[in-house]
Amino acid sequence: MRYYIIAGEASGDLHGSNLIKELHKQDNKAEIRCWGGDRMEAAGATVVKHYRDLAFMGFVEVLMHLRTILRNIDFCKKDIAAYKPGVLVLIDYPGFNMRIAEWARQQGIKVVYYISPQVWAWKENRVKKLKRDVDKMLVILPFEVDFYKTWDYKTTYVGHPLIEVVAHERNDVPVQPLSDKPIVALLPGSRAQEIKVKLPEMLHMVKHFPQYQFIVAQAPSLPDELYQQLIGDAHVLLAKGQTYNLLKQSAAALVTSGTATLETALFGVPQVVCYKGNPISYWLAKKLVKIKYISLVNLIMDKPVVTELIQHELNEQNLKRELSLILNDAAHIARLKADYAQLWHLLGDSHASAIAAKEIIETANA
Repeated sequence: MRYYIIAGEASGDLHGSNLIKELHKQDNKAEIRCWGGDRMEAAGATVVKHYRDLAFMGFVEVLMHLRTILRNIDFCKKDIAAYKPGVLVLIDYPGFNMRIAEWARQQGIKVVYYISPQVWAWKENRVKKLKRDVDKMLVILPFEVDFYKTWDYKTTYVGHPLIEVVAHERNDVPVQPLSDKPIVALLPGSRAQEIKVKLPEMLHMVKHFPQYQFIVAQAPSLPDELYQQLIGDAHVLLAKGQTYNLLKQSAAALVTSGTATLETALFGVPQVVCYKGNPISYWLAKKLVKIKYISLVNLIMDKPVVTELIQHELNEQNLKRELSLILNDAAHIARLKADYAQLWHLLGDSHASAIAAKEIIETANA
């Protein structure tokens, strides 16, 4: 069977790679072509377009790159048509993937969506398009099943793929020491535009906590020069492609919003969530987005487990206060770790990638 998979971000590359491994296990004749990254390629897929050329975030940024995005969509359609897959698998990345899903339905191509777009956060009406264009929706967050039921849309809950990834890393992969000093991890994101905004704010903490070694989780797809220009002469280390190894030995972490907040929690690391974006994009998001929290940890737990410093709140004074709390306040740390344990329990321990692969193969053969 031929599979065509589209992932447009680092987290999609991670989950896509584990899905690809399972597809190969369950279908020994699997041929896989994809949009993704190095992990998906290493797992046995042919990468047509790397996600580093696709990742535009924020309303203003998308408008600025609209011509490139439209060219990519046109190229993608032509590539899928030429490849003639038995099934098209879409991983999150809704602005792009929902357009492709609409086109694929018109071409008679079966579509599976793995990792739902966050339609529960904003533009709920998009559910109507998903119902129309997607043959099977595989969801990874417990509350998404109930959300889609309100729209009379049957979905399949497969569990969260990060559980299997983190469990393997914690139990089976030895730590590679990065410093003799206690470590504070800095996770400023995987896109150049967000790193340029958030990393300088995080770096203010170096002078306030000299007893700690600050280490930046460097995205493997981005050049060293990007980070070095921002770090300057500060005593900060880079750990390229070692995010999990870094988290396993960190006392605390400053984390940009997104999948990284959940990864950090599953490794049991106290964290402060840091978000700052283009002012116009943020203003528009405030008008349109209907969620109480920006971090997956707080969204899943439906309470403020981790502190979120957003936009103007992300400043040196607030960050110093919150980092001191998660490094030094024993009672606060204990409460946080108890919530993390409950989070793990909520997400379950099913093998999400294997279940997703089985559902995809069944859909392709139906």
